[in-house]
Amino acid sequence: MSSAAVAFLGAIAVATVVMALIQVGAVIYAARLAKRMEALVGRLERDVQPMIERLTAMSGEAARAATLTAQQVERVDRTLNLLGSRVDRAVDGAQRALVRPAREGAALAAALRATVVTLRELRKRRREASSPRAEDEDALFIG
Repeated sequence: MSSAAVAFLGAIAVATVVMALIQVGAVIYAARLAKRMEALVGRLERDVQPMIERLTAMSGEAARAATLTAQQVERVDRTLNLLGSRVDRAVDGAQRALVRPAREGAALAAALRATVVTLRELRKRRREASSPRAEDEDALFIG
């Protein structure tokens, strides 16, 4: 073998060793990086876990509050419906108590008015019948 071939073979061997060292370094760096990432994820889980528990508790309380609110709204709705029906009954009763007598009173007043008008007309007719007529008075007039 020639010295050039040996030199090239030595260069190839050195390059192979350098590449192997670089690969070993990369593997060690990747292992350290993986270890750091695992520690970071563990810390993140520990820090986030209480927040998740609080959020879970808050969502449970919110659901409970929504349920209570719905129940209260239903109670208010039932109360207002009951109040409305009672007001309707009260207004109907008041109407019956006031309108019927008012109608009867209006009918009585109309009958009384008609009676008074009739009596006035009868009195007027009697006066006219009992008083001498204008024609009779003209015949008696001497002039």
